[in-house]
Amino acid sequence: MSSVLYDTPGPRAKRRNQLLSVVFLLFLALLAWWVWQRLDDKGQLKWDLWQPFTTSEAWSTYLLPGLGNTLKAAALAMVIALPLGAVFGMARMSDHAWVRIPAGWVVELFRSIPVLLLMLFAQEFYVRSTDVGSDERPLYAVVTGLVLYNASVLAEVVRAGVLALPKGQTEAAYAIGLRKGQTMTGILLPQAVTVMLPAIVSQLVVVVKDTALGGVMLQFTELLTARGTLAANYANVIPSFVVVAVIFILLNLALTTFASWLEGRLRRSKRGTGAILGPDVDDINAGEIAGTFATGAGGANP
Repeated sequence: MSSVLYDTPGPRAKRRNQLLSVVFLLFLALLAWWVWQRLDDKGQLKWDLWQPFTTSEAWSTYLLPGLGNTLKAAALAMVIALPLGAVFGMARMSDHAWVRIPAGWVVELFRSIPVLLLMLFAQEFYVRSTDVGSDERPLYAVVTGLVLYNASVLAEVVRAGVLALPKGQTEAAYAIGLRKGQTMTGILLPQAVTVMLPAIVSQLVVVVKDTALGGVMLQFTELLTARGTLAANYANVIPSFVVVAVIFILLNLALTTFASWLEGRLRRSKRGTGAILGPDVDDINAGEIAGTFATGAGGANP
């Protein structure tokens, strides 16, 4: 079916697309075969290297504790960054310059600094200015860096989501006497959630992956750091990388699948809440609407 943005391919275009698809699949198969052969030549496919992952010791001692720390840091960062990002996003749209300008500075500042640098700054802050113990300090530093960076990014997501709504929503809210704060929290934000959800989920996936930075630089014992300890004990570097990569893929796939389900549910729940009247409603209320206007006109001109 053709449209303004898309033309249905003809017979020649279909054959060309099919040929390109076959060529790409053959190239992908050759690449997979080459990688498999290289691993086999180097002895990385021996069962002795993969066998530890079939035992409970590798999981209970290394991988599961590391995964638990990854989920803990990501969950804490998400719980704090989401409302903080919403607050700063709304502050950036404030009518008051003394609120809007400082909020914009804060968002642009932390959005411009690499998250790893924020973690390192947080680590030094906790070392030199607080009494946080050395055991909890890496977790605090990782969560602080993730919150500062991702809250500033989510603030822009919130602002973009609200500004993407039709202006008639705001005008209608003002027409019935709602203040700007009531309009934002009661009308605009609930509608913008569906628009913002894909971008929010993408950022949450980034949060999960960025916990690995704390393991590399701050000795935070997350999943990737636990993998290093496991590989040092079992001498299976590449198999351990493969297993940890699969765990990250499954974790983020579960997160995106849940978000897709939630987005579909939100869209279905709002499908019938529009202001457009159906044919039956038009027939039923046409007389009442006409009578109301006639009454109003008669009252205005006695």
